[in-house]
Amino acid sequence: MTNYNEQVGNPKGYKLTDADFRQINIRNLLFNQVGWNYERMQGSGYLWIMLPQLRKMYGDNSPELQKVMVMHNQFFNTSPFFNTIVKGIDLALEEKQGVKSFEAVAGIKSGLMGPFAAIGDALFASLIPAIMGAIAATMAVNGNPLGVGLWVLVAIATMVFRWVQLKIAYREGVNLVTNLGHKLNALTNAATVLGVFVVGVMCATMVNVRVPFVATIGEKVVSAQANLDLILPRLVPALVVGFIYWLLGRPKMNSNKAIMIIIVLCILLSWWGVLAKG
Repeated sequence: MTNYNEQVGNPKGYKLTDADFRQINIRNLLFNQVGWNYERMQGSGYLWIMLPQLRKMYGDNSPELQKVMVMHNQFFNTSPFFNTIVKGIDLALEEKQGVKSFEAVAGIKSGLMGPFAAIGDALFASLIPAIMGAIAATMAVNGNPLGVGLWVLVAIATMVFRWVQLKIAYREGVNLVTNLGHKLNALTNAATVLGVFVVGVMCATMVNVRVPFVATIGEKVVSAQANLDLILPRLVPALVVGFIYWLLGRPKMNSNKAIMIIIVLCILLSWWGVLAKG
């Protein structure tokens, strides 16, 4: 087993091993949201994930363990895709400084959970699923079975990323946030632009809706869809996507309700001859 820090300041003099990191990662992947509630959100899960290691560092039933359990059971909420970075820095500090690190650890947790929530959710909960999902879905729709494989590979890569970041954060400590801060912002901005581009392409190519209305004036036939295309090609699909986006922003609205509303509207508008499949 590998030990990473040379100086140990926790009461038991315990140094974390590969087995400890493996246990933390397994617990984090499976039970990060355990005990989630509106008062502390991920606080209980944060404590439970690291509790075996805290017991090794502070001892069972010790006053120090009681204090650290109270501290880690406070409010905490961040992106599941970056939370082990916080845990890695936390463990490095507590291993070296023990109870003297409590104030610094509490400050790091409260200071990092907001930025990491924004970056992690933007990248891994929105942009990557949108971009890679669009590519995989397009491949699958065209009959290419590799689309499914691509989506599975993305999920595996995400899990691997969550797994390896714990040791990296533990080794680098607080310096990791300082060194990567500007790079993460640049990556987020670039991914945002790419995500908007991909979503725009999806709207134009995968939303097949048209206006079927055709008017005959004398010997001339006027197509509503042809005139709309002169104004802006694929205007109707863009309006449909805009309506869905607006709908999802309504209070008490969720994706399931939005899907049902869209299905009902499509049936009615198709029946009335307002919309048709492109």
